[in-house]
Amino acid sequence: MTKTTKTNSAATAEAPLLTEEQIRAMSEKDYMNAAQMAFFKARLQQLEKDLLKNAGETTEHLRETVLVPDPADRATIEEEHALELRTRDRERKLLKKVQQSIAAIDAGDYGWCEETGEPIGIPRLIARPTATLSLEAQQRRELKQKLYGD
Repeated sequence: MTKTTKTNSAATAEAPLLTEEQIRAMSEKDYMNAAQMAFFKARLQQLEKDLLKNAGETTEHLRETVLVPDPADRATIEEEHALELRTRDRERKLLKKVQQSIAAIDAGDYGWCEETGEPIGIPRLIARPTATLSLEAQQRRELKQKLYGD
């Protein structure tokens, strides 16, 4: 199947949301039809909402200043804050990928490998909805990085 068989994003808003099992059961000729695009857009929008909620909670949590006289307790609190900030930094990077994936759905490019133009595959997109490479292309990229470095 080639990129030329992609559906337009206007149809994704009208398609009923299906379950993961229904999406997996669809034939290859149905790849990235309106129902699948709507399924992944809803999944990505929920992920985006959750990431933004977590960021807001972290901001509120860090604003709560607790004065602790014991240096060991203070160090523990600071380490917890540092861990929380590292987690949010990873989530910030994921949020950017989620937003790019939503934009790709709107543009009709979602689900297709950036390198080869081949389908990424429903199982891979269910596992990693922000994937931009097919499994084979990702493996080639990782092997190249391992052999030659970044």
